[in-house]
Amino acid sequence: MNMPQANFDYKRNGEWLELTVSVLKSLATTAVKDEQALQANSHPHHVRQWLLALALFPAKWINRLFSIGGIQMVDDVVKLRTFIPVEMGRDVMYELAKLPVIGRHNEVPVLFEDDWCLVLDKPAGMPVHPSAPGHRGTLDEAAARHCIKSGELMPVKHIHRLDDDTAGPVLYAKNELAQLQLDEAMRNKEIDRRYQALAQGQLKHKQGTINEPIGKDRHHNTRRKVSPTGDSAVTHYETLACYPRATLLKVRLETGRTHQIRVHLSYIGHPLVGDTLYGGSDPLLKHQALRGELLAFKHPFTGQMLTIHAIEPDWFRQVRERYAIL
Repeated sequence: MNMPQANFDYKRNGEWLELTVSVLKSLATTAVKDEQALQANSHPHHVRQWLLALALFPAKWINRLFSIGGIQMVDDVVKLRTFIPVEMGRDVMYELAKLPVIGRHNEVPVLFEDDWCLVLDKPAGMPVHPSAPGHRGTLDEAAARHCIKSGELMPVKHIHRLDDDTAGPVLYAKNELAQLQLDEAMRNKEIDRRYQALAQGQLKHKQGTINEPIGKDRHHNTRRKVSPTGDSAVTHYETLACYPRATLLKVRLETGRTHQIRVHLSYIGHPLVGDTLYGGSDPLLKHQALRGELLAFKHPFTGQMLTIHAIEPDWFRQVRERYAIL
């Protein structure tokens, strides 16, 4: 489908997205037959058929809105019930978010937010999602708690994940349309995720690509390994700084396999500093020296390219500076 361009300005009215017929027609690239023309105050069924012909939005979403009475037209304004809040008492994550905070992370920094999406700066040591029913202290719970505090009880859903001990930006959709668009962008590899990693030793090549499939390690429940029967995995790296015993790398992923950076760098003989699961070590750091540095994606509605930078965590800065002088 075709989405609005970066200079598009929309209007929100409570739960409703309001768009004039002239604006919608100007955005569409699909020709609409004369007999499908939309008149003022048209019936919702006619509006649905017209919107499907324009092909601006996912057909699945338009049809679901119609089924719940979420399509209206007043004069020449098409109204779509886009910003539907959760029902308190029925959403598990919001029920957990109402409980007292547990763990050491009372607040998770917000790197970006608007009506459509939310980017949180996940700290190391916090899982993105629950590993079992009732699991507390996750980033999903923090996202729901943020929405409660802001008074916007939106159905926030993470679009991608980070390992528990990896810090960095995580993208959330705040409504169904945004989720559909961002999920498709992930499938099409259109969301750029870049990392900084401190690898042990000095790499032979200043930059390169590791293209090796990754699968489960049947001898260890949580480990992954390079395996010919695994899923395709592509990691690009570039040297930022060389230290006597370590190399600071910029890493970009084409795929998003579990532990991908950690597995690939260990495979070429340079496990991450502190990553004991994959052969790394450090006397002070108890997890891998890896952080998400940047997240770049097209806005799920306006099409504007957004580049979100995460602040370097103190722990990463300290280990980086320590290896610079070892």
